[in-house]
Amino acid sequence: MAPQSPQWKRVVVKLSGEALQGGQTHGLDGQTVDRIAADLVSAAELGAEIAVVVGGGNFFRGIQGADKGIERARADSIGMLATVMNALAMEHAIEKLGQPARALSAVAMPTLCQAYSRQAALHHLGKGRIVMLAGGTGNPFFTTDTGAALRGAELSCDAIMKATQVDGIYTADPKKDPTATRYDKLTHDEAIAKNLAVMDTAAFALARENRIPIIVFSISEAGAIRAALEGKGRATVVLPA
Repeated sequence: MAPQSPQWKRVVVKLSGEALQGGQTHGLDGQTVDRIAADLVSAAELGAEIAVVVGGGNFFRGIQGADKGIERARADSIGMLATVMNALAMEHAIEKLGQPARALSAVAMPTLCQAYSRQAALHHLGKGRIVMLAGGTGNPFFTTDTGAALRGAELSCDAIMKATQVDGIYTADPKKDPTATRYDKLTHDEAIAKNLAVMDTAAFALARENRIPIIVFSISEAGAIRAALEGKGRATVVLPA
């Protein structure tokens, strides 16, 4: 019998922009957006409070813009706008399913969505709304991974759920190295020392400082977020030492 309650009560889900493009080279794939929205709604039905930090790589990544000659601070600002587009799309997809949601942006744009504040996010979480957190940290030079760790600490989340294209953390990139093996569990210190690239070092360090577990799992299958929230399925759990 499935558990009647989630393993973690309040979580922040880190969702990459690329996860929303499905099989396309960029942009949004409607079926994929709807599938992930349904997964978030199913996870919320367990009774969990869910915040989602969404990336913008399906539209624009700051580091790519810097490679094309745009100064890094400006390129990161463009990337922040891309995350707002994704958050608004996910907000709509979630609400189509009858689940209340709110998009909050760290970059103030009041005609589009509510500005982020800790108080506002906690209010919406307490009301049972899925909270889409856009705009990264609101500052250049910080990834959305670091944004997820920051929001996880700020909102007193019990775990950070990192949705990726692979089912956990491996000793090497499993798409390039067929001998790579998956870790079931790691400590934050081990993840940093081994330079495991699934999240950047700043995100791991922030999670370590605040003793927040990180669950790394694949978003490719329907029901993946709920399964990870229940402690099922294949994943790597990064725990405080």
